[in-house]
Amino acid sequence: MPEPMPPEQHLPGAGRTPEEGAIADTGMGGAMDLATAEGETLEKTPGGPQGTGPSEKARSLWSDAWRDLRRNPVFIISGLVILFLVFISLWPGAITWMSPLKCDLAKAQEGSQPGHPFGFDGQGCDVYTRTVYGARTSVTVGFLATFGVALFGSVLGGLAGFFGGVGDSILSRITDIFFAIPVVLGGLVLLSVVTSNTVWPVIGFMVLLGWPQISRIARGSVITAKQNDYVQAARALGATHSRLLLRHIAPNAVAPVIVVATIALGTYIALEATLSYLGVGLKPPTVSWGIDISAASPYIRNAPHALLWPSGALALTVLAFIMLGDAVRDALDPKLR
Repeated sequence: MPEPMPPEQHLPGAGRTPEEGAIADTGMGGAMDLATAEGETLEKTPGGPQGTGPSEKARSLWSDAWRDLRRNPVFIISGLVILFLVFISLWPGAITWMSPLKCDLAKAQEGSQPGHPFGFDGQGCDVYTRTVYGARTSVTVGFLATFGVALFGSVLGGLAGFFGGVGDSILSRITDIFFAIPVVLGGLVLLSVVTSNTVWPVIGFMVLLGWPQISRIARGSVITAKQNDYVQAARALGATHSRLLLRHIAPNAVAPVIVVATIALGTYIALEATLSYLGVGLKPPTVSWGIDISAASPYIRNAPHALLWPSGALALTVLAFIMLGDAVRDALDPKLR
């Protein structure tokens, strides 16, 4: 009859409960809790204890773009400049206490003075106050014109690219005709007969001649998006045209339109100043950078400050929107990732 094994020769965990059997010798004079180690290992796995896959959800194009934009100093600087312009456009009285229409001919063409850091223009108006109030007009014209161009052009271009056929061919020929019209020359002809002092004729002119560019961009983007497999699958499942456009195509085709519209916003601000400088855009008593630049041009030798400050504000605004558009383009372009 075999002799019983000594207690010290029993197998580890023999005759113990599952909790006790989880203790094993390490071979180095110590012990390790297998249950605890196993639990820690499961918690460190990418899928968690159940092994269901990555714990972090897949990011979309927009979330990736926003993450890249937050790390881009060009976007941050241009965004801060634009936010400041929007702020003084909405509340110009927050940083100036004078009226842009209050002028004193006795101070015409005088330089910087206490309380008037930018000096006075040829009519004795405070240049600082008019520069601040001029931002309201330029930003208003730029945003409204961009919104109208993006909405009108993307709808026409998107529908033409989705349905194709005769409508697409007709729209392509119409856009070719509008592309052949010089913008400044068209403004001189169309706005010269307008007597309104509001911003609406200028905005309407920009929408009229600006939509073909956005339309062509939207058309090409929709044609590319509708050929994707998920669109074909939705079509095979019986999705309607409106559902295909709004749920599947538009969210994936709108990125190029946003990029072009952001860059074009600065262009429209410069176009408004150009038309106002030529005398066919906005007209006094409306306060505009283009009007101030035009009025200060004859006095550039005697009072250069009256020309430099509104010109500098205009250049800074246009540059900020162009830089913002470039940053958005880099963030939304998958080829640059």
